This record gives sequence, structure tokens and C-alpha cells, in this order.
Amino acid sequence: MNGQLFISLLNPGIGLLFAAAFFLLWLNRREAYVAYASAAYVATAAAFLIQDVAPALPMELQRLPANFGFLLTGMLFAAAIIKRYALPVPWRAMAVTIAVAMAFFTWFLLVQPDIPGRIYSVSVGAGVIALMIVRALWPLDKPHLIDRVLFWVSALSAANLIVRPVVILTFSGGFDDYVGFQQSVYWTTVQFSQAMVSIAAAISLMVAVAIDMIAELRQQVDDDELSGLLNRRGFEAKAGAALRRSADDGLPAALLIADLDNFKQVNDSHGHACGDAIIAAFGAHVRAVGPDGMIAGRIGGEEFALLLPGTGIEAARQLAEAVRTGLAGACGDQIPPALTPTASIGLAANVPGTGLSQLMRQADEALYVAKRSGRNCVRTFTPAPVLLATA
Repeated sequence: MNGQLFISLLNPGIGLLFAAAFFLLWLNRREAYVAYASAAYVATAAAFLIQDVAPALPMELQRLPANFGFLLTGMLFAAAIIKRYALPVPWRAMAVTIAVAMAFFTWFLLVQPDIPGRIYSVSVGAGVIALMIVRALWPLDKPHLIDRVLFWVSALSAANLIVRPVVILTFSGGFDDYVGFQQSVYWTTVQFSQAMVSIAAAISLMVAVAIDMIAELRQQVDDDELSGLLNRRGFEAKAGAALRRSADDGLPAALLIADLDNFKQVNDSHGHACGDAIIAAFGAHVRAVGPDGMIAGRIGGEEFALLLPGTGIEAARQLAEAVRTGLAGACGDQIPPALTPTASIGLAANVPGTGLSQLMRQADEALYVAKRSGRNCVRTFTPAPVLLATA
């Protein structure tokens, strides 16, 4: 195998390896954007094989499918990145871009042969598609490093495709034939830069897939499927962190613990399906009336906790009353008409130095008071008075 053939097989080999890797990821995570990434690397491998390895056709017609493959690669990879963020994929704009690029390429291949013209046609077309990724991701928040990496890899790819041919062709001049073209500095930079960008893009998107999978697993571990809220583990982790942030910022916080009244009797009299419907309705009701930033979890069979960072005791009491009074209406026709579910709620406010476990004990004490007061009411934790010793 001579050196030129080895270089020619470099990009197809990289493409097929990444296509297989993304396909295996897709088998375990059936997300459309992963399938688009796999298809993109199949397209780039096929394009390079047609361009550099396959036999030449009359009038250099193999250039048409090869360069269409390059543009298709850009479109599929753009779709992969954009789809990962659940944004609408600009299929029509990308298809129009490919059609225009291929029209110019065909003109410079068959009507007015010009190698630089063909280079500009495909490079600018692919660069415009890469800019569509940049435009789609620009307004988004990028909370993770990988989000910023994907954005800048897309921007780098667009610059590589648009700026590189202009710079190199300006200083090196044109080409008389493809023999000179494939032995030129320009083609060497294409092979090298394309390989580097391809690897960077693939690794970045693979890391993004891994992060998405970890986030999904973490969500499954921390979430309560029935109520749609956090489970106890998830609530304690997130509420503890939020409570510490509130303390560090000097902000108040309040904690509500709600317990569905006579829940065992509901299950015994109406069945567990009815009880499950009440739990699900309570979770949906809490999510509907709760403020932004609220952390809510199901911490027991029929017991729920709501942490309200940055919220004072009066606002927390108003929310507790809204949760209590709206429960029956939230259940709607999901339960028997004769059944009116109620909830008792204990409320506690943090003071400097109060941790989550202590705040939960205080809200629990208030909840017991609500239960002893006849249920279906809200009670606030009141610290016991401090008795001063007398001489």
C-alpha cells in the first residue's frame, strides 16, 4: 500500500468507525439525533471512497455523487446536533443550500470546467450548513462544557469550510487538472483538517450522548414515576443543596410537608388504583401551583415535601393553602364522586444554621399538630419558648 492510497483511505476509515460507533449507541439509545450522526459518517465515508478510491468515470462524473455525499454529510450532522437540543431541523433550508451548491458544482464540472469554482461551490455550501448549526445554538443557554464545545466545533467547521479555500487558493493559485489538485497543498490541508474536524465533532457528540444517558439514568434514579415528583433520595439531594445556597445568599426558605388524610382507608375502601390516582393528581397539582425554583418530592407512601428557596413564611403559607384547597378539584373525575381527598400540611421556615434534616423535623412536628387539629388544615412550626432560669 503506497502512501497516497493510505492517505486516501484515512477519512473513509475514520467515517466508517464513527458510523459503527454511533450505530451501536443508537441501538441502546433510540434517539433520532444519534441515528443522524451515524448516517452522516456513512455518507462521508462513501463520499471519500468515491472521490479517492473508486474508478474514474467519463467526464469526471464520479465527482457528482462524491460531492453530494460531502454536502449530505454536513446536512445529517447538522440535523444531529440541532435535534439533540429538540430544536426544529431546517431541512428545507439545508436542501435548498445543497441544491444550489450542486447546481454550481455541475456547471463548473460540465459546462465551464473550473476546479476552483467546484471547490468554492461545495465548501461554501457545506459552510453555510455549518452556520445553520451556529445560528440554531447561538441563543441557547449552554450550561455544560460539552454544549459550548459543540457550538465552537460547529463554528470552527464553518470557518474551515469557508475561509480555508479562499486563503489557500488566493496564495497558491488554481489547478489545471485533478492530478495537480490531489498533489497540492490545498488537498493535503483538506485531508488533514477534515480528519481533525471529523474526529473532534464525533468525539464531542459522543460525549454529549453519554451526558444525556447519564442524565436520563440519574432522573430515573431520583424521580418518583407515579407522582411525577422527586423521590426521597432525589428530594434530599436537591433540597439540601438549594437550602445551602439560600443560606449562603442570606435568603429565606420554607419547607412544607403534606400528608394525604386517611389514605389507608381510601385504599381499603376504594382500591389501590384510586389511591394511585390521588397521588398522581396531587403531584400534578403541586407542579401546577408551585412557583419556579420549588423542589418537590414524594418522600413516603402518601407523604410529600416541598422546599421553597427564597420564600418567606407568609408566601409559603399561601401556597400550602392553595395546595390543600385545590386537591379535590385536581383529582376531578379520576376518583369516585363521593370521595373527597384532603391533605394535612406542616410548615417550617429556616433560620440561620438550620439544615434540611432539622427543617424536616420541624415541618413534621407542625404536620402532627395539623393531624391532631382534625386534619385538612395547615399548621406552622412554632419553636418552644425558652425558659430563663431565675436566681
